[in-house]
Amino acid sequence: MAAARNSHALIIIGLLLSCFILFVSAADDNSTAALTVGFYKNSCPLAEIVVRKYVNKFVTFNPGFAAGLIRLHFHDCFVRGCDASVLLDGKNSEKQSIPNKGSLRGFEIIDAAKAELEVKCPGIVSCADILAFSARDSAWKAGNIFYEVPAGRRDGNVSNTLDPLLNLPPPFFNATQLKDNFERKGLTLDEMVTLSGAHSIGIAHCTSFLGRLYPTVDPTLDPKYAAKLKKICPAPVANATGPPKVNPTVNQDTITPTRLDNLYYLGLKQKKGLFTSDQDLMTSPLTSNIVLNNIQFGGVWATKFAAAMVKMGNIDVLTGVQGEVRENCRHIN
Repeated sequence: MAAARNSHALIIIGLLLSCFILFVSAADDNSTAALTVGFYKNSCPLAEIVVRKYVNKFVTFNPGFAAGLIRLHFHDCFVRGCDASVLLDGKNSEKQSIPNKGSLRGFEIIDAAKAELEVKCPGIVSCADILAFSARDSAWKAGNIFYEVPAGRRDGNVSNTLDPLLNLPPPFFNATQLKDNFERKGLTLDEMVTLSGAHSIGIAHCTSFLGRLYPTVDPTLDPKYAAKLKKICPAPVANATGPPKVNPTVNQDTITPTRLDNLYYLGLKQKKGLFTSDQDLMTSPLTSNIVLNNIQFGGVWATKFAAAMVKMGNIDVLTGVQGEVRENCRHIN
């Protein structure tokens, strides 16, 4: 009898343990979910339309905002994943980090879209998704490159000044270093070269490439182009203790500076890549053939760019009950 009772008790315990495991597994499954196209079709049908409205308005006024929004999305996704941490204010936030401070732009566009969406659909559309939509709409506005954006991202609660320095590739990286950096984010060599084409639009501060001009000109830089850049960018002051008082900007692409296209790669062939990280894509045997193919097949590059943007937008996303949906993109709830 005692043995029977013990056996019965073990069966009950086993059943309870099985139910507990199933419950925990179900809870874990609900904590994350795959991003989906049309995520807001029922909860906020106007979400993408509202974002596109503000992107079109601002980019029409200033085409540079297209580059700014694509870069903002990149700087977000490569640091803690695509969780809108780059949008958070604070003295120790990502905004204050050296790669970001004074150079990121487009925050007002995200703010404007978010403000309207909070009126229409309060607490529904995440800042991370708004940023992903705005990057897509910028690619369409600047280069007629369209792609569907899977959505359902949630917003993160952490933004740290050190993280961008540890995750973003600096402009002095060579092709091998870029390859390793992008691979850590799950992106291939071809996708790295493809996404670098975003540098066909936008501007750059002189301080980000002065090392290619002074004290001697980088031999991989076209001499006439270098001379032109020197007229815009003064030599760094010796023993300077702070940032320069004057830090001019130049177009990143010399051929079609406001058009998102494959002519960026032609500029590399002409030795007119602005950053070391640009020009080494042509110089390095690791990536030179990819550059040449992108020059020859612009339509293929555009298709690859769209696919790579979607893949980048999936890096370490928060979904389900992770994170939150911020009421204000600049502050956690």
